[in-house]
Amino acid sequence: MNKLKTLLVLGLLLISIALSAGRYAGDFMMIGSGVRPLGMGGAFAALADDGNAIYWNASGIAQLRATDITVMHAFLYDGIASYDNISFCQPLPNEVTIGLNLTRLTIDDIPHFSESYLIGHNVDERINNSLYHLPGVTDDYFKSTDDLFQFAFAKHLHYDINMGWLFFAIPFDVYMGANIKYIKRQIDDNSGTGTGFDLSFLMKSDLATIFDVEDLGSIKFGANFQDIAGTEITWGETDNFHKDEILFNTKLGVAVEQPLEKLKSTVTLAYDADYVYSITSHFGLDWNYNSQANLRLGYYGKNFTAGASVKVYGIFVDYAAVSNTLGLTNRVGLRFNF
Repeated sequence: MNKLKTLLVLGLLLISIALSAGRYAGDFMMIGSGVRPLGMGGAFAALADDGNAIYWNASGIAQLRATDITVMHAFLYDGIASYDNISFCQPLPNEVTIGLNLTRLTIDDIPHFSESYLIGHNVDERINNSLYHLPGVTDDYFKSTDDLFQFAFAKHLHYDINMGWLFFAIPFDVYMGANIKYIKRQIDDNSGTGTGFDLSFLMKSDLATIFDVEDLGSIKFGANFQDIAGTEITWGETDNFHKDEILFNTKLGVAVEQPLEKLKSTVTLAYDADYVYSITSHFGLDWNYNSQANLRLGYYGKNFTAGASVKVYGIFVDYAAVSNTLGLTNRVGLRFNF
C-alpha cells in the first residue's frame, strides 16, 4: 500500500470512527445510493421514480406500479473503499408500495500499527533508543463496514382541484411515504448500532393543464425529512458505551419533465437542496431518448457528475462518474422491473 493510499485510508477511518465528533456519525449515508441519482448530481428528491427513491425520497416508490429491483456497485477513492446497494420495491393494492433497501460501505486492508511495546517508556527513552522508534511496518490489517437497512412504505393519492366554473380542475398527484432504518457499524472488533426513520412527500402536477399549453410537461416537488426524531449510534454493550448522533437533515427538490415528441425524447431538469450542515445545492439534467437510453449531467458542491444508461433486453445498465476532492468515483448498476 503506497503512502498516498495509506493516508487516504487513515483519513476515511477517522471519518468513520468519529468518536470525538459524533455529529458526523452518519456521513457514510451522505454518499447516496444508486447510479442514476448521482449521475444527476444528487438532484433526485423530486424525481424519486425508481427503487433508489427509498434513500432519496421514500414517498416516490408509490409511483412504481411494477416490481422494481436496482443494484449498484461503486469504486470509491481509487479503489480504497467499495460501496454497494440493492433495493426491491413491490406495489400492493390501493396505490400502496413497499420497499427494502440495503447499503454497505466497506474499507478493507486498513493497516494497524501496534504500539504496545512503548507502554512504560517515557519520551526521552523513545527518542534516544532506536528500539522504541516506530518502524512504519504494518503489524496487521483490519476492515471497516457500515451497513444501512431501510424498509419503506408509500401511498399515492390523486386530487382534481376545482378552480371555479370560469377555470378548470388542476390535477394533483400526492405521494406520502416513510422509511424505518437500522444502522450497523463495525470497525475491527468494535460495533455500534442505531435506528431512525424518515418522513417524505412528493407532489406532481400537469403544466399543460395549468398554463393551457398542450405541449408542456409536468412539475414535481419533493421533500424528505431524514432522521426526523434523532438517530443515535450506540457503541459497546457495557455501562461505558459511547453514542454518536446522526443529525436531522431536510432534502427539498423540484423537477420539471418536458417531453419532446418530435425527437422521441424527454428532458428533465432537477434541483435539490440539503440542509444538514449548511445548504448544499444539487443540479441535474437528464435526457431520455425513446425510453431506451439516457445521458445525464450534474453539479453539487463544486463537483461535476455525468452518467448514462442503455436498455438491453429490458434491463437498464447504468453508469455514473462522480468527481470529489478524493478523486473520481465510478458507479455501475442495473435496473429492471417486471
